[in-house]
Parts: sequence; structure tokens; C-alpha cells
Amino acid sequence: MDFVKFWTVCSLNGILLDEEQMVLIERYSNELLYWNKKVNLISRKDEENLLERHILHSLTPLKYISFKEKAYCLDVGTGGGLPGIPLKIARPDLKFTLIDSISKKIKMTEMFAKHTELKDIKAIAIRAEDYEKSNNNIKRFDYIFSRAVAKTDLVISWVRNIIKKDGLIVLYKGGNLDEEIEIAKRRFKDVDINVISINMNGSSWFSDEDKKLLVCKFNI
Repeated sequence: MDFVKFWTVCSLNGILLDEEQMVLIERYSNELLYWNKKVNLISRKDEENLLERHILHSLTPLKYISFKEKAYCLDVGTGGGLPGIPLKIARPDLKFTLIDSISKKIKMTEMFAKHTELKDIKAIAIRAEDYEKSNNNIKRFDYIFSRAVAKTDLVISWVRNIIKKDGLIVLYKGGNLDEEIEIAKRRFKDVDINVISINMNGSSWFSDEDKKLLVCKFNI
């Protein structure tokens, strides 16, 4: 997938990116590929599929969820800035905190954010389970994202005390999730989990690979 096809697929699915945003997507993509040869941020085998399988994938919640303006967002296990940086480029009003336990990845992510001149975004090297303890006055988040990091119940356990009462936990998943969801529901009786099968017009990869979003919300 090239940048023209990427923009076209985004547009077909209601993800509207202007010329300036596409410049930032291209700059981020190029830097991610360059530094991936030095620091393992995505699979080397997947580099040629970066736009479709990583950046477009990161943006898929924008098709299915109506995000509040200027919302506070947390990206858990961001790696090289996925999904946080693409989401921030597409929705510059959102305020993002990106965390990962691997310091060298966070250094790269921080550099990417600076080079794309994004505001209201910060990257912190910390384990997700330690983040809440790191600041007694921590803001509660409107949205928390996690892309292929851990099982659903584990991610929920990390963030349940830092998500707002009406906030959403958005997990990027794939395949048969029945058992994983059942375990999470048994462990957290007060959580609702909505399964969204990702279907992107103009790209068959998401449906072929059975990609899904799990949108978790605690009952108030």
C-alpha cells in the first residue's frame, strides 16, 4: 500500500486526512522505518506493510467510535508510537500520553512526536501496572488504547483505576476471542465488552485476518 492508496482507504472509511496530516503520516512512517533497522519497533518482515497493517490499523477506531473533543488518551505499550501517534495526527485535539516499559522505544517515540511537531503528547518509560502508582494526582483518562500488548483481563487490571467512569478501553485484537473475553468478564463483573469486527472498505487484510476492536466500559 502506498500513500495515495492509504489516503484513499482512509477517506472511504470516513477517516479524513488533509494534506498537512498526510505529510506528517509520511514523515512518521519514514522515520519509523529508518529507526526500525536500529531498534526493533515493528517486525522486520512487516516493514513493507507498515501503512496498512500498522498505521491504518492504528486509525481504525476512528471509523467506529465517536471520540470526544480534547479528550485525554493513554496508549499502553506504545512501542514505536502505535497507535498513539497516528491517532494524534488524525485527531490533533486529543491529548495523548504514551507509555512503554522499554526505554529505548520510548526515546524513539518521543523523537517521532517532536519531529512531527505534535503538541499535547508525551512519552514515558514505565510499566503499565506501575503507571497509576507513579502519580497520586494522575488524571483519569477518557480513552485508553492498547495494541497487541496483553490479554484483555490483564490490560483491564492495569488501567481500571485510571479510566474515567464513562471512559472506554479500546483493545486491538484478532482471531477467536471468546475464551479471552469470558475470562475478563469473570474477573471483572462490572465490565461490558463490545466486539467490533474491523471491515475497512478498500482493504481486505482486516477481514481476512479477522481483526477486531474490543471496546471495554465499566458499568457506572
